[in-house]
Amino acid sequence: MNRSRVAALMLVSRTPVRVSFCGGGTDLAAFYRNHADGGLVTSLTLDAYIYVTVNRRFDDSVRISYSQTEIVDDFEDLQHELVREAMRMTGVTSGVEVTTIADIPARGTGLGSSSTVTVGLLHALYALAGEDVSAERLAREACEIEIEVLGQTIGKQDQYAAAFGGVNQIAFNADDTVTVTPLSLGAETLESLPSEFCLVWTGLSRQATPILEQQASNTAERMGQLVAMRGQANSVAEALQNNNFAQIGQLLGKAWELKRSLANGIANPEIDELYASLIELGCSGGKLLGAGGGGFILVHTPPGVQDAIADSLSNKVIPLRVSTEGSTILFDDREQ
Repeated sequence: MNRSRVAALMLVSRTPVRVSFCGGGTDLAAFYRNHADGGLVTSLTLDAYIYVTVNRRFDDSVRISYSQTEIVDDFEDLQHELVREAMRMTGVTSGVEVTTIADIPARGTGLGSSSTVTVGLLHALYALAGEDVSAERLAREACEIEIEVLGQTIGKQDQYAAAFGGVNQIAFNADDTVTVTPLSLGAETLESLPSEFCLVWTGLSRQATPILEQQASNTAERMGQLVAMRGQANSVAEALQNNNFAQIGQLLGKAWELKRSLANGIANPEIDELYASLIELGCSGGKLLGAGGGGFILVHTPPGVQDAIADSLSNKVIPLRVSTEGSTILFDDREQ
């Protein structure tokens, strides 16, 4: 890194995690490259964030702190692949310290945390280098790092949701381009979401890669289910715009039935038992978020149901409050 060109002493990026209503799985290349209309997801970003702090070091070494700490003289020696490749992408490769802090666990939640980290890393490092980059570029380059460089079998919805923020329909086109269309929701709708929906922690975390690899390999024989899930992304967007929350609960339940058929390991007895308990307590429907096997369940909660969940279950409950902003630079100690 050419220090004379660095434009900041220290800065912090803040990037939201995402909650996907319907369409997850159609953002995998195995589907959208082989379906005439591509993939489609309706999702929003939650007011829970990944923070990335970047500042200059006295010397040219690189120090990163996450669940562990690494100090190296050459960024190529970093074990944290996302940090290493984000540094390579941005050209900020020496004399920096990077810290990541999460409002929620950084892995295994079903909220797209890993891709949120990548977007936040790129944003912070580009800002340190004095570059103001668009949400589209942050998302596109995060996908490039994770899918093309690191070879992960994942989709593209998490990166675009985190970069853009808000409530969106995200289309994944056969030519690998992505189109983000914000949904126009009124203030009343946004204010109603935390009482109408919540996330319930299963107590389980999982490694998404094996499930997604199996799902991708099963795509051809599960095309009918995925096409139906794509259609649900349109239905849930319409229901959101019409404040038809009960219909969304029903759609989530149908989406869960389709999703659990895509690969082994998406559901398990513990998740099934918790889901049944939530329905018994009055939830109109729900689905497990992310690849499956653990993380959070998104449920629709008619009046009084969230209180019943809190009284009856020990699982952590998070009301569905929307972050209307995507990745932002929260603090910038810019040189004068």
